[in-house]
Amino acid sequence: MNLIEKVKNRESLTQEEGEALYELDLFTLGELADEIRQEKFGKKSYFNINRHINPTNVCADICKFCAYSASRKNPNQYTMSHEEILSIVDGSVKNGAKEVHIVSAHNPKDGVEWYMGAFRKIKKKYPNLHIKAMTAAEIDFLSRHYGFSYNEILELMIENGVDSMPGGGAEIFDEKVRDYLCKGKVTSKQWLEIHEMWHNKGRQSNATMLFGHIESRANRIDHMIRLRELQNRTKGFNAFIPLVYQRENNYLKNCNYPSGQEILKTYAISRIILDNIPHIKAYWVTASINLALIAQEFGADDLDGTIEKESIHSAAGANSSHGMELEDFIALIKNSGFIPVERDSLYNELKIYS
Repeated sequence: MNLIEKVKNRESLTQEEGEALYELDLFTLGELADEIRQEKFGKKSYFNINRHINPTNVCADICKFCAYSASRKNPNQYTMSHEEILSIVDGSVKNGAKEVHIVSAHNPKDGVEWYMGAFRKIKKKYPNLHIKAMTAAEIDFLSRHYGFSYNEILELMIENGVDSMPGGGAEIFDEKVRDYLCKGKVTSKQWLEIHEMWHNKGRQSNATMLFGHIESRANRIDHMIRLRELQNRTKGFNAFIPLVYQRENNYLKNCNYPSGQEILKTYAISRIILDNIPHIKAYWVTASINLALIAQEFGADDLDGTIEKESIHSAAGANSSHGMELEDFIALIKNSGFIPVERDSLYNELKIYS
């Protein structure tokens, strides 16, 4: 049986078969991925009204690809107070936000209570607001610096109002690449362990992959297959998010920055390989809104959300610092031939803009 027949028969592909997908032409890949997308979701494209909050840029870890950390090129360190965080949340709720997405640098000056206290105060004031917070990298950092087990951190998150986990910190799972990119940060094994523990508590999360730097196509496929294997055990991932590396203002050199075709191929292959993860997100912050809209034809069914403000990727060159207006977002999806569907953080449909 040839590769295309295996995809059409919805058979799980091996590492070698996944790598071979990259040798197919772009439009064949697009057709295969779009067929899977339409089986699952038709022409619906999901988004949510959300706000990204990045409460501190002070970081104990050193990642070569990061332009956000204040301990390196950026001398302008900041750490928000709980009052500042709540003030941002107040404004976002008034603007209709259903979710706050809170991720930070790894600040060695802030204890566990700084994190948990912020979540607790948000949830007390806005019990129906979904809090997506704490990457596996942040959880590992708190565990290492303050002597908590992963399980203890996860239980504290639940007790203090965290509803789901974002997928950040995954980068690329290959240990050699990871050692070069972000030595000392959460390992691939630890990242997967933390998400598995979270899923086993009945909670859901997302998964990411940072690509377009020094990794190989084989590294990408390996990354996807490790996620597929975990999803087979837990069914806890909502979405897979291929993040396009942003190349400005950091220390990572000699990268093979991907073409638009390579990015679209990676979205399509993600949809094909990750047959057990429901959603593929074209995160417009890193892909650009134009390429994210095209990615809807290549297997992606989610574009993230309005965001309002974003600091981490925009520090490295992404055009996302001020988010996007809801009306513009809806119009762009409609004009690209898809049906905008506002969702909540766990993909329950809230409003269809037909």
